[in-house]
Amino acid sequence: MTALVDGLLAVFEPMVMMCLGVGVVIGMLVGMFPGITATMAVALASSFTMTLEPVQGLAVLLTIYVAANFGDRIPSILINTPGTPASIATTFDGYPMAKNGQAGLALIVSALVSAVGILASMVLFTFASVPLAQLALKFGPSEMFAVVILAMTIMISISSKSIAKGLLAGVIGLFIATVGRDPITGDARFTFGIRELNSGLDFIAVIIGLFGIAELLDQLLTHRPFKVRPISALGRWWPTRDEYKRIAKPTGIAGLVGLVVGIIPGAGGDIAGLLGWDRAKAASKTRDSFGKGNIEGIAASDTASSATLGGSLTTTMALGIPGDSVMAVMIGSMIVWGIQPGPSLFVNQPALVITITTIMVLATLVTLAINLVRMPMMVKLLDMPVHYIWATVLVFCLVGTYATTNNLFTVGIMLAFGVIGLVLKRCGIPASPIVLGLILGPLAESNLRRSLLIDGPAGLVNKPISATLLTLAIIAIFAALMTPLLQRRRAARAAGSIT
Repeated sequence: MTALVDGLLAVFEPMVMMCLGVGVVIGMLVGMFPGITATMAVALASSFTMTLEPVQGLAVLLTIYVAANFGDRIPSILINTPGTPASIATTFDGYPMAKNGQAGLALIVSALVSAVGILASMVLFTFASVPLAQLALKFGPSEMFAVVILAMTIMISISSKSIAKGLLAGVIGLFIATVGRDPITGDARFTFGIRELNSGLDFIAVIIGLFGIAELLDQLLTHRPFKVRPISALGRWWPTRDEYKRIAKPTGIAGLVGLVVGIIPGAGGDIAGLLGWDRAKAASKTRDSFGKGNIEGIAASDTASSATLGGSLTTTMALGIPGDSVMAVMIGSMIVWGIQPGPSLFVNQPALVITITTIMVLATLVTLAINLVRMPMMVKLLDMPVHYIWATVLVFCLVGTYATTNNLFTVGIMLAFGVIGLVLKRCGIPASPIVLGLILGPLAESNLRRSLLIDGPAGLVNKPISATLLTLAIIAIFAALMTPLLQRRRAARAAGSIT
């Protein structure tokens, strides 16, 4: 009871509430402007929150995470351009509804079901995180190493169309994590005599480069004016009673899909949105109109993608394994604040878990209220010239990175990783496994070395939990390799049957 009261009181301090408000504004703007992802925004904001108290910083970052999930639906519906990858499926029915004069209805339904999805996912976090953390407390070094390997394997297998490129990204992340001093012997590794590298590559600089500068450079090089201008005829806003009844079933089906997908490390809202839309279509009596402006389609896609937030938070806080790229950045910030996500967090800092839950719920309700009341005003922001956004992002990237260490060398690292990130992006190599490798590399290395010292190589396979987890990792890789082959065989059979 004491932890509950302390956790709640920590949120309602004036400074924390102000940080929450700042996060809502930033998150909504981030979501509304295509190309600026939530990961990029959280990475950039991390550099400015390092001087804040942990709860204040978490209020900013978590609220950006939530608010971006609402804001990214607006361009998806009005200009057929996803604000973030999580809203890809929103375009399927959102934009056709807008063209049919139902843009306002699509926007309101999207906001309502997004709130339902996030709140449902927080119920999952509340009830599932503690048992999961209690189970993880029983893990030894070999089990923790196996968990890390499984998490990285899953993210690698689903984050890229090519399993080879996903593996390469993971290896790059693990290599970056080895730069600096050996945690056991203290020997220098890959520092090349550069004193600034003795403590390793600065995490904030790396992620701002990979997600901020790389995306900025890519947009500068490939920018094309929008072929579709925002639809101004918004029509009616509020659903009728019959429309509420229609969206209830797809919201429930897609919500369950999102909750399950959210627990899988690396899956994310984009995959959940697509799966939720597909499952709702299969169960609908009006499936033929999906993709043509069906209100059930937009309810399904946005519920599923939003419902992943709590699942991602669950694996992050209970296991210390990032659920998605945003949570990977969040873990880096928490470690800087002296907070170690994982099973021990629920034992050592239960009030902080309550605080995190309260921030997420409160951010959802505040963002929903703003969406319902100020939606017409926010729609007009889509007319802002994009070069203003580019200039603002560049300035914040430079200033934010320098502020973390007050060292120009860190800024150079950030710019270098920006160029590296651009090259990787053009080559189709995902950045998320790199960040995951950077975060989990030290955890994997330390637990592997401990396991080898205690039990030898056999310790990884003669314990039931670690053996099972490593087997699942192998299956995940095998499934990722076989899926394209099976798809090609099915396509060939279909083509043969047609001819």
